[in-house]
Amino acid sequence: MIKISPSVLASDFSRLGDEAKKAENGGADMLHLDVMDGHFVPNISFGAPVIASIRDKTSLFFDVHLMISDPLKYAEDFAKAGADMIVFHIESDSDTDETLDRIHALGCKAGIAIKPATPAEEVIPYIRKADMILVMTVEPGFGGQSFMPETMPKVSLIRQAAAALGKDLDIQVDGGINYETVVTAAAAGANVFVAGSAVFRSPDPAAAIGTLKRNAEVKSIG
Repeated sequence: MIKISPSVLASDFSRLGDEAKKAENGGADMLHLDVMDGHFVPNISFGAPVIASIRDKTSLFFDVHLMISDPLKYAEDFAKAGADMIVFHIESDSDTDETLDRIHALGCKAGIAIKPATPAEEVIPYIRKADMILVMTVEPGFGGQSFMPETMPKVSLIRQAAAALGKDLDIQVDGGINYETVVTAAAAGANVFVAGSAVFRSPDPAAAIGTLKRNAEVKSIG
């Protein structure tokens, strides 16, 4: 199933509640919330209190992407803030199995993210346990970067590995997703697409989300 998860990094931070509702009214399936700690990545964005402040403004599924060094330590804070899924990086300092188990114990879905330079083979052993794998298609930490097509073989490999296990895995791509690159990513096997500028900076977010979905569905193999 094709899903669009608009990233609030591209939204108007002074109106986050309204922006979240705009994404919901536009037909988004999720809301992508990028948490950066200034250590795992060089930027700082926002934390659990900001997520909690907009939780009652929308019924959208909260797709929380932790770009932080110690996700295990902070998982509970984000679960309490209203996260529906918590995605953490395999490159973080936390033990991967322990973090997956902790997130599930908190009642959330759990996902694992990999940076562009990280081989797909590192995440494949966790496909059975994870609810989603996020393949970063830009370097994490900054919005507005260009899509990296060289990450697509990793998406295909993860899709093939999931199929071999008989698992209908969500595979998300994040970075530089627009009307053209969504086609490339869908053809590789992705089915969940993080789109920031393409949605929040569009004069018609509903039309933008609809076009992204239609373009992805043409090539989807997920």
